[in-house]
Amino acid sequence: MSHLTGEDREQCRYYSLSDCIAEESIVRVIDRFIDIQDLYKRGFQNVVPAETGRPSYGPKQLPKLYVYGYENGIRSSRKLERETRRNIEVMWLMNELKPDYKTIAEFRKNNVRPIQKLFGEFVKLCKEWAS
Repeated sequence: MSHLTGEDREQCRYYSLSDCIAEESIVRVIDRFIDIQDLYKRGFQNVVPAETGRPSYGPKQLPKLYVYGYENGIRSSRKLERETRRNIEVMWLMNELKPDYKTIAEFRKNNVRPIQKLFGEFVKLCKEWAS
């Protein structure tokens, strides 16, 4: 009897990131939760794009990353950056954007109170669903 060898790593496959994410995954909840938020009313900075300069990340991308980090106990901006490069759920959540740790840390520094309020709302929603 032989050993199990798995699939060839070099084999091309055709599938989307959505195919890799379970229907009941928390990242789908986070994605929808952030998508329905009015981040401008919540006090987030840089929601409206600037007229000049390099285009910024979409206003909902970094809050999604932070809620994911909060939910999974990842607080470090360097660790969150690493997750965007290795974790399929985060790749899906971020639409494969890979902000660097400085961008992530700067976003947190500029949006401390709105992020805290967003975490509170997310926890409240999860508790409502659990009961």
